[in-house]
Amino acid sequence: MEPALDVSQLSPQAQRILDPKTPAPLRLMAARGIAPGLKPADTLAVLALLAEGTDAAIATQAQATLGKLPPQLISGALTAELHPGVLDSLASRYADDAAMAERILALPQIALETVARMASKASEEVAELIATNEDRLIRHPQIIERLYMNKATRMSTSDRMLELAVRNHLDLTGIPAFKEAAAAIGEELIEVEPSAEPTEADLRLREINAASAENEADALREDTHDFNPETGEEIIKEKLRPLYAMIAEMKVSQKIRLAQMGGASERAILVRDMDRRVAVAAIKNPSVQDNEVARISAARNISEDVLRVIANDREWTRNHQVKINLVSNPRCPFAFASKLIPFLRDHELKGLARSKNVPGAVQKAAKQQLERKGVKI
Repeated sequence: MEPALDVSQLSPQAQRILDPKTPAPLRLMAARGIAPGLKPADTLAVLALLAEGTDAAIATQAQATLGKLPPQLISGALTAELHPGVLDSLASRYADDAAMAERILALPQIALETVARMASKASEEVAELIATNEDRLIRHPQIIERLYMNKATRMSTSDRMLELAVRNHLDLTGIPAFKEAAAAIGEELIEVEPSAEPTEADLRLREINAASAENEADALREDTHDFNPETGEEIIKEKLRPLYAMIAEMKVSQKIRLAQMGGASERAILVRDMDRRVAVAAIKNPSVQDNEVARISAARNISEDVLRVIANDREWTRNHQVKINLVSNPRCPFAFASKLIPFLRDHELKGLARSKNVPGAVQKAAKQQLERKGVKI
């Protein structure tokens, strides 16, 4: 529970229930919400503490009870007397209930960390409520980060928050491609006042999220583009063209946000974007999987900046297929390819030394590596 609750602040009856010496059946009754005589605030405190206790059966029951609290109990507990730690336990459970969230967010004792946790799970309506308190956003930038990476947050709202962060010189480290996003938002005009109704960009984001969800499984399993060896171009598959068309209508800053919090099909499209900032944001998406990185590192229509991000990541370059893909990719900067060549197998080096599809510097480096190993080409 954050912040921690001092049990001595509770009523004597609540303290007796929480006392480890109290018989387990009585504690289990309290975990079911049966504790006559307790004030609503104390009842919630007892449930929150039991839910975090070491007795698994009691903790499980308390957690279940917290998930289905009577409205009148919650209403009676939501006062200035409710401990911030208890409020924290309650808040994330109502991150999709606008009416309840509005009351929770209005309480003066609510911790900034609690609001940030709500922001991660917030529905669109609750995200709007959180985003209206600019003072809170500035004092605790993590709230902006969590809302920005939340798919339910309106695009217009994320634009305003990003502009607010740039204007107040905030460094949002929780947004992987914040520098790229900040640069892009500075080039665009945005609506500075929130709109009661979703904007066109907000509605488009809903459609994109829905279309992406339909293609998520396929995009994780197989490439979203077909390679034409005659033209050297990658062509997006037919079923993804509607999604591609919707994404093409977005502003650069909006593409950057989608690239960081979108699904696999959105990443596959945006990592090939002509604007390097969008492409870099896509590869920095926290949900990128190893098989995606392997496909991206082999793609010929990928920018040097994306390949540079991959080559600089120690975890990704532990994958041998990623190593050979980067070295074989003509777009990979030689400074990175040359560092990976010593890790390749002899037959792979021979293939590179003979290949006409890699830069001359890579051919030469592969030959030199074979010579150092005393292997004939």
